[in-house]
Amino acid sequence: MEDMGAERVTEAVADAVAVLRKAVDRDWAGVPAGRLEWSCLRTAEHVAGDLIAYAGQLAGRAQEAYVPFEISLDDGTGAEGALHVIETAGVLFAATLRTTPREVRAFHPYPFRSANRTGFAAMGVAEVLLHTYDIGEGLGLAYEPPAHLPDYVLTRIFPEVQPGPDPWRTLLWATGRGDLPGRARRTEWRWSNNLVLPTERLTLQGVTPASAAELAAGGDGDFEWVEDGPFDGTREAAGMTLKAYEAGVHRPEFGLFVLVRREDGRAIGGMGFHGAPDEDGRAEVGYDLAESARGRGYATEALRALSDWALARDDVRSLCATIESDNAASQRVIARAGYVRASVDEEQAYGELETGLRLYVLPGGAG
Repeated sequence: MEDMGAERVTEAVADAVAVLRKAVDRDWAGVPAGRLEWSCLRTAEHVAGDLIAYAGQLAGRAQEAYVPFEISLDDGTGAEGALHVIETAGVLFAATLRTTPREVRAFHPYPFRSANRTGFAAMGVAEVLLHTYDIGEGLGLAYEPPAHLPDYVLTRIFPEVQPGPDPWRTLLWATGRGDLPGRARRTEWRWSNNLVLPTERLTLQGVTPASAAELAAGGDGDFEWVEDGPFDGTREAAGMTLKAYEAGVHRPEFGLFVLVRREDGRAIGGMGFHGAPDEDGRAEVGYDLAESARGRGYATEALRALSDWALARDDVRSLCATIESDNAASQRVIARAGYVRASVDEEQAYGELETGLRLYVLPGGAG
């Protein structure tokens, strides 16, 4: 899957400016932007400022905070000038996205304190779409972007939002700007960039609904895989992630992670959870590796990190895994990560296991 962030930002900016330019003869400084407290002119300044700020985060490789700068419109700048600044900021942001390597992550507070180029692109597109809607509402302009633009946003930074038949109406609802039949109106919301867990040799990178759809369909999910990857289990897990997203029950921190080697940026396997913890605080893990990456301790290293992260949470009290009785390699991985074979009582409490499966549990901190 080719990363389309720069193209989506460019398209969103061009579409928005074309609509807003119809009202440049209005007094933007004296008209509020829809239900916002800002004026239309202040909102336009905010859009340009966010695009430049996101470019700065990626270009500056900021890790702990925002790069300490901002832009503002010169005194006396009107609507046409503000649109020119948005166009300029969009070009600079798109250029940054095109030249930022896949593995670069930079600081963003929500919710896991970093984002990659795709996350920043989706946030930039969202700022353009949503605030164009706000400005348009204030100026009496009808605005509806092409459906693939809000879909791009939803499937990358709103993984917890169940998709609807109309991506634009769904995005407006998700950000408290509209209603959807059968869903309570939202009063609080924020972006949700993917979680990344580091280990000595790997990063475990959370898979977005967009990447899950691509992996399940046979693509690369916007990862650079080793030649024999991804393995079948990773594609099946991506399909499970996609089904959970479509059903509105996906919790991204308990979804699929792709294991990426630090030394070359290649994806070597998948690991994650079968779903959120149950009422007893138990979550089930699963994993697989491309054959060329096996036998080097990668799975054990990743499983220890994932297990430690999960068990540090208040909503997880134990972890488990089901492994085929003849899969000696996987049994060695699970044992090295600190899991032990479940007792008969634990297996019975867990439920009926298919013939040939064994249950392994980790009730405390990972080994």
